[in-house]
Amino acid sequence: MKKFLSLLLITILVAGTGCKVNYSMTGASISPDVKTINIRYFAKTAALGPASLSQTFTEKLKDKFQNNTSLAIVTANGDLTLEGSISGYSIIPQSIQSNETAAQNRLTITVSVKFTNIKNEKQNFETNFSRYVDFESSLNISTIEDNLITQINEQIIDDIFNKAVINW
Repeated sequence: MKKFLSLLLITILVAGTGCKVNYSMTGASISPDVKTINIRYFAKTAALGPASLSQTFTEKLKDKFQNNTSLAIVTANGDLTLEGSISGYSIIPQSIQSNETAAQNRLTITVSVKFTNIKNEKQNFETNFSRYVDFESSLNISTIEDNLITQINEQIIDDIFNKAVINW
């Protein structure tokens, strides 16, 4: 029993004196002194794309951080800040057939992101995230566009989340 209590006491002392990082079920590793995040509105600077793209993207990005971290979302002066713009939106033909028509088209969205961590400036970054989805050219884009945008947004948001708070 003495051995068990001694081992328990040593474990508690060692655990209490080490460097601490919080891990979540999503794999996020966030320093315990980071409590807040400011996610600014991602304006659409791309010439094409639906008007609602900025609002939808920004809200989904906030949802990702709210649902997968313990960070409080604030409107200014966050420990972490995400800002940027939707800088690219294009639909281009892919897989040109012998009759010079496209069998498939590709919807590509690019988001420019600046991440600032005031607690650890080594984690700051500024980069572009781009994803695409191919679709049959025989389909009417207006009937599938929302679904394609949702797919691409999820991928880009996962990429941003992973780069910002999963420090592997």
